[in-house]
Amino acid sequence: MWPLQLDSFDRKVLKIMQDSNRTTYEQIPEQTGLSPTAVQRRVKPMCEQQIISSDVSMVNAKALGRAMTLIVRISLEREHINLIDLFKKEMLQREEVQQCYYVTGSTDFIIVVTAFDMGDYERFTRDAFFDNANIRSFQTHVVMDAVKVGLTLPIDEKQN
Repeated sequence: MWPLQLDSFDRKVLKIMQDSNRTTYEQIPEQTGLSPTAVQRRVKPMCEQQIISSDVSMVNAKALGRAMTLIVRISLEREHINLIDLFKKEMLQREEVQQCYYVTGSTDFIIVVTAFDMGDYERFTRDAFFDNANIRSFQTHVVMDAVKVGLTLPIDEKQN
């Protein structure tokens, strides 16, 4: 699918960078046997082709007072492409929406939302859902325990 073919060194570099975005190009050679320059030459095209799509630090939501995580299933009233695109755009603009998925099945979207408390979430729903005439319904699931949170992918270093 991607024009860039990844070899075992590329996969090792991706695994290291995915585990910690703070690993420097000088530290990666210790684990791969590549030079810092070789690492840079490999990473640059992976960034350009969006194989590496972002370089972020995960922040603990509770440390910022956002004690609640909510998973919300949303059904739209009408599924016209312009209304779907408008909803996607609205979710992209909301910082409290951590993830948004356009899905198949009886639900149109599933989003992951963070909130300070139920009052904060209620304000979000009033603004994002109740004021939107194209929202038929939404169902909220409150996360009781975040057993595993992350976006890392399994990377088989031997695959070609």
